Parts: sequence; structure tokens; C-alpha cells
Amino acid sequence: MVNIAQLLQVMARMDASDLFFSAGARVSIKIEGLIRPIASPELTPEDVHILAYSIMSQEQIRRFEANWEMNFGYGASGLGRFRVNVFRQRGAVAMVIRRLSANIPELADLGLPPVLSQLAMARRGMILVVGATGSGKSTTMASMVSHRNARQADHILTIEDPVEFVFKHQKSIVNQREVGTDTESYQSALLNALRESPDMIMVGEIRERETMQEVINFSNTGHLCLSTLHAINAHQALTRMLNFFPLENRSTVLFDLAACLLGIVGQRLVRCTDGHRVPVVEVFIADYHMKQLIREGRLDELKDMMERGGSESMQSFDQAIIKLYQTGRIDFEEAKANVDSPRQFHLLAYGEAGGAALSVEATDPTASRCQSEPLPAIEMPG
Repeated sequence: MVNIAQLLQVMARMDASDLFFSAGARVSIKIEGLIRPIASPELTPEDVHILAYSIMSQEQIRRFEANWEMNFGYGASGLGRFRVNVFRQRGAVAMVIRRLSANIPELADLGLPPVLSQLAMARRGMILVVGATGSGKSTTMASMVSHRNARQADHILTIEDPVEFVFKHQKSIVNQREVGTDTESYQSALLNALRESPDMIMVGEIRERETMQEVINFSNTGHLCLSTLHAINAHQALTRMLNFFPLENRSTVLFDLAACLLGIVGQRLVRCTDGHRVPVVEVFIADYHMKQLIREGRLDELKDMMERGGSESMQSFDQAIIKLYQTGRIDFEEAKANVDSPRQFHLLAYGEAGGAALSVEATDPTASRCQSEPLPAIEMPG
């Protein structure tokens, strides 16, 4: 049977992001967004059970067997930290392990816009980092916390499920609370957070209305709150936040959001012409005009305002992708597959009169990323 320690070493050596364990399949590894099998026998249900239980504590096993879901952080000497999700599928245990960066990168090293460092130093308000799973939200948020930690004497409180990046005390004191280990739930931790006198609160993820409401409350009472949300862009993030609440409360929520929101950072990973992936970043800054649109519920107008008349620091996904395309870092198909509006992409790339007409239906937007043949298996070290 495969060895977890060896697999984690392979992940680190190949700069892989994820490992997948599922009965009836070989262990698979994701590198640069593409999944490849490990050269090993297919896993049996018992194999996956043994592997998953070998890295869980007795308390984690108890909690897993109570609800068949378990998220936790796992550290391996010399290899860094990993985020582990153990679950059940078709009556058998399955597991996904994600590798976290051993060191928290600087914002500049991630190629992120300079405005993020300014947002991280704000005294109060709400900042959201949005994107799909695996788009780098956690890394960006950790880099923003680290930026503040190194420069300002504060109390930074994080509430995570699980703790992913471990922060050292620098100029700030950083207390990290893990759901299930240090607190029962996000709600419980947030209800007690004000008694802990934080200057900055980082909430791992907003999943439900109660957490959303507490983050808004903290942001509107003199604290800087940083969190993530699953959304594809700023417009969808605001719509999702609004949809947490019943219709009769939404006008109040819009008013509160307009008052506290500082910015929304959206991320996607796109494949460059050299095969590597780089982040594409949308930056929404809640300036006076944007706050007015939010207050009035005119969310559909936000993207247009970002692209034609917003703050100099703002950019939509389409604008960011255009920059990568025009500098030759990504090809036409990759650009077209990732823009929010293919027609708008044509206008931004070529101007209304320039270039050949682009047919929105002309090509399959996933064509450049499809693999006609399965990738070869990766050999384990002897």
C-alpha cells in the first residue's frame, strides 16, 4: 500500500497542490491544475480507511464518525502544512489533501496589485477575497495578514476551519483559533471575539447568514475584518451576501454593506503559454460612487463603473485578462475561456472597429485545457 509520508514528499518535490484518495482508483496528484495518477495499485476501501485514520487523532476520528465529514490541518516535518478533508462517498472513506505553502509569501511575490497592501493596513472595514476552490484565496488572505503583522503593533485574531498558515508573533500578537479544537463554531468564536480586543479579525470563510452578520457588525464597529467567500467576482459576491438575508432585511443590509465595505479581491488561476498558472485578479474598491450604487441596490451597474470610471486601483477580471493576453502571457483560447463577457473581451482587446470579428460561439471555451489523452502516471521514489 502507498505511504502517506512518501506521497507528501512527492507533492513537495513536484510542487503539487492536491492528492486524491478514492476506493477503486489509484492515488492521484494535481500539478498545475491537471490531475495525474501515481504509479501504484488501485486503492481498496480498506486502504483509504487505513490511510485516512493514520493521520487523524482519536478526537478527529470520533468527530468524523459522528457526521462523516472532517477538516483538519496536518503538519509534516520538513514539508510544511497540509489541509486535509476526509469524507464518505458511496459508503466508503475518501480523502483529499491540499499542500499549503511552507512560507507565507509576500504580496508582491504573488504578483498581486499594490492596493492589497494598503487595504491590509486599514483601520476598519470589511475586505473579502473571493474565487473558486483552489484559486489561491487562502494564500492571498494569509499574505495580507502577514503584511500587517510585520508592520503594525496590533492584536490579530483568526478564526479558521482548519488553521492553514501558522503566523509568528511579529509586531502584532496573532492568536489563531481553530473550529472544533479551540472553539465549537464560527458563531461561538465571533460572539466572544470583542472580549478579546482584536484590531483585525480574519474569518476563514463566510458560509451562512450568522457569520455574515457578525462580520458586518464587527466591520461597522471599528474593526478590520478579512474573510473569503465562494463567488466568481465582486458582483456575485455582493449578490451572495445579500441573499443570505430575508427580503425584508435587504435594504438595511445594503446600507450596512455600503458603510463597511472597503474592497473585494477576486482571483482566478489561468494557464500561461509556458504551462504554468498565474493569478488573474479583479479589484473592487468601495469608493464613494460604488458605495452609493450598493446603498441603492444597483449592483448590476458595478462592473461597468469599475471598467469605465472607477478608482485607478480598480480592475475587472476582463481587464486583467486582457493585460495578460496583450502581453503574450496567455493565448487567445485561455483568455476567452476565462473572461466574464466574451463580447466585451473582443471590444477591450481590439476596440469596436479593430480586429476580426469574434464569434462568441466559435470555439469551445474549454478546448485549450482539455486533454485528449490521459497524462502518464507519476512514479514513486524507490
